[in-house]
Amino acid sequence: MSRFIVPPYLLAHLAEAGADRFARAPEAARRGLTQIAEVRAARSAAPPVRRGAVARGLELERTISDARGTEQLPGVRVRGEGEPAGDDVAVTEAYDALGATHALFREVYGRSSIDGAGLPLDATVHYGHDYDNAFWNGERMVFGDGDGEVFRRFTASVSVIGHELAHGVTQYTANLEYQGQSGALNESVSDVFGALVEQHLFDQTADRATWLIGEGLFTEAVQGRALRSMSAPGTAYDDDVLGKDPQPAHLDDYVETTDDAGGVHLNSGIPNRAFFLVADALGGRAWERAGQVWYDALVGGDVATTASFADFARATVSAATARSGAGSDEARATVAGWRGVGVEPAA
Repeated sequence: MSRFIVPPYLLAHLAEAGADRFARAPEAARRGLTQIAEVRAARSAAPPVRRGAVARGLELERTISDARGTEQLPGVRVRGEGEPAGDDVAVTEAYDALGATHALFREVYGRSSIDGAGLPLDATVHYGHDYDNAFWNGERMVFGDGDGEVFRRFTASVSVIGHELAHGVTQYTANLEYQGQSGALNESVSDVFGALVEQHLFDQTADRATWLIGEGLFTEAVQGRALRSMSAPGTAYDDDVLGKDPQPAHLDDYVETTDDAGGVHLNSGIPNRAFFLVADALGGRAWERAGQVWYDALVGGDVATTASFADFARATVSAATARSGAGSDEARATVAGWRGVGVEPAA
């Protein structure tokens, strides 16, 4: 199943906007909702089997293609690894952010690309017409240019690109089922590493980071800073058309719904906030301590595909304990972070 950065509930609000406010955005949102269903239906369930870059003696291999306003993938190849940048800003942004994501996982966690075996990183830009989304389809990143009224081009956010590629890491590791709490964890893990890609790129400590996912995607017509806030879920935007950011920050406010695969984009705010609390308590560069705990849990083999929040909390506490000791700052902060959002790590 494809993973989209803009949740259906936000597009649904936009689809109902009047023509007096926006000329193109409502229709773009309606098409986007239809496309989500179509792209998910076309998505292959199995991870792609491809020869990795490491097997060919390359550390990093990127290819950017241009859909030229169509919905045909992969599009026309416009830039490969090591080739110079051209005049297309979206191509450059996608190429650079793929590199930044690879750098985080390789330099910090010793992981060779998203599959751990040097999988080439492919992306397609200029997908669709006024396309208000970006997604990982199991094989490549795909970016729309936005409608220009509500959304800007989706390659402009490093955290978005890191988020979507992190879905690939999850696909090749814990493979969290995209439904209910495990689906919300799937989304949250991508937010965690999307934020860390951005922080690593700009060398930001936890107290200097924005903890926003998709900052800069909204145009000036929208009252909002980003799609989501990890430090304060529910505060990313408050707009008369898009509504108020509906993410809960505590298990007491968990949203029971059948929409969006059981609220995966909504309830991800709870584990997002837990990670922020851990990173904030530990301080410094979040990818070095809190991020290491989350990564160890994700790849350690103890997280079931249908894991609940409590299950994943237990896995992170176990990972912190295994790496740093039962009485370590990491272990204590991890327990406190989960309890801070109402989640008791499973026994």
